[in-house]
Amino acid sequence: MTRHPRTKKSLGQHFLQDGNMIRKIVDAISAGKTDRIIEIGPGAGALTEELVHKYDNVTVIELDQRMVEVLRKKFPGLNIIHKDILKFDWSSVQTENKPVHVVGNLPYYITSQILFSLLEHRKILSSALLMMQKEVAERIVAQPGTKAYGILSVQSQLMSTPKILFDVPPQVFQPPPSVNSSVIHFTFDKPDLACTDEHLKKVVRMAFNQRRKKLSNALKPLNSELPADEFNFDLRAEALEPGMYEKLTARLEQLDTFE
Repeated sequence: MTRHPRTKKSLGQHFLQDGNMIRKIVDAISAGKTDRIIEIGPGAGALTEELVHKYDNVTVIELDQRMVEVLRKKFPGLNIIHKDILKFDWSSVQTENKPVHVVGNLPYYITSQILFSLLEHRKILSSALLMMQKEVAERIVAQPGTKAYGILSVQSQLMSTPKILFDVPPQVFQPPPSVNSSVIHFTFDKPDLACTDEHLKKVVRMAFNQRRKKLSNALKPLNSELPADEFNFDLRAEALEPGMYEKLTARLEQLDTFE
């Protein structure tokens, strides 16, 4: 049996070991054989092995130099990008009108940052199939009025169509994480927002950073008169569905609220 370098706790490495689960994940990718596949954090290449058998155009992005060496030996000719995913330029993956699909077993400690980066570049991506902590996946698909509903829910649902496909138990990883995981599929099929991403993020984060307060108080840092005749600012952040945040932000832009 091939011995691979030990996992690095500092990088949040938990490598998939179960062949059935690996095949289940790859089978859930909604891509054509010649589409471009970008794998985030392949590690020793357990998922990569299935990907290269099924798809013609696979690229992997790996930060750990030790794993890059393993991948180079294991998959000669594979396009390997040795880089921190949080510093990766997603615009560089845009190719000759080929759909781009992202897949990855994400490090739990930077899941949200990776997701926000993918959402920001959603125009050049077709889909993403991501494994993450179950609790985070549930927050992404959470509905208004629930405790789990928040910043991730609003932005993910406005900028994509997210769907939890199945859960993944700890024992299929090495080392096993202390939490359950879920595989969630994002389809980047939403129309352009009526407002800018930047302003939407500002409003949503301001609202949820003080989610116990009424929106009228939470949005005070905008230093602007809120259109109280059009929106109910007596509500709390969790009461507004994603579409209302888009409408509110667009209206605030019309009122020149943002400097």
